[in-house]
Amino acid sequence: MTGPFDDSAGAAPARRQLPVPKYLQAHYWWAYVHPDALKVFERQWLVNLILWGNYNRLCDAVLQAHGHHLPGRTLQVACVYGHFTQRLAQCIPEGGMLDVVDVLPQQLDNLAKKLPAGSPVRLHCMNSEALDFECDSFDRALLFFLLHEQPPQVREKTLSEILRVLRPGATLTIVDYARPVALNPLRYLWRPVLDRLEPFACDLWCEEVTAWLPKDITVTSVRRQAFFGGLYQMLTLTVGRSSQG
Repeated sequence: MTGPFDDSAGAAPARRQLPVPKYLQAHYWWAYVHPDALKVFERQWLVNLILWGNYNRLCDAVLQAHGHHLPGRTLQVACVYGHFTQRLAQCIPEGGMLDVVDVLPQQLDNLAKKLPAGSPVRLHCMNSEALDFECDSFDRALLFFLLHEQPPQVREKTLSEILRVLRPGATLTIVDYARPVALNPLRYLWRPVLDRLEPFACDLWCEEVTAWLPKDITVTSVRRQAFFGGLYQMLTLTVGRSSQG
């Protein structure tokens, strides 16, 4: 590859500007949109602190679930602060590819700077609600702390689009918040913080992620693993065929 940006998806992220989703501008301008957000949050120790010291553990869980081996095409929806994508790229064998999409060019530019030269990664400026990929394009997809940031209708569209571009038999791995067990003190201490800073996060405390899956695509299996007293979860969904296929 000649560079990390994929011009087949349109212009390179630095030259393509999509409208910032209203929910992102309204609720997460401070974390992603503001020019100084990258300076504040692109610190490995800080993203680990925000996840109560669980960042590396959750990254490890994703890689272990895939045997540290990601052949074929892998889709990551939304950039991630920290070294998550770099670790994924290290698991891509020869002939494989990791495609990363994000709606914000500045997030893609930041990720490009973190990737070593020659990484098997392509970056695309896209909205997760309207992925510019053909159906049945990917062998797996990864969502790392995205769904809790989206309002329900956006969450549904995102999941629908991801499942559309996955091949039958492919997997979707989701890492995000969940409802902590009753004995976890963060069940009571952390919720007011989430309610104030991340108003859609507690949806995942009240509903299973499967509640937002499209009805026209069959999910043949769902595996769930809980972390940190249930505050975090990793779901691995295996995709069947569309009922319209």
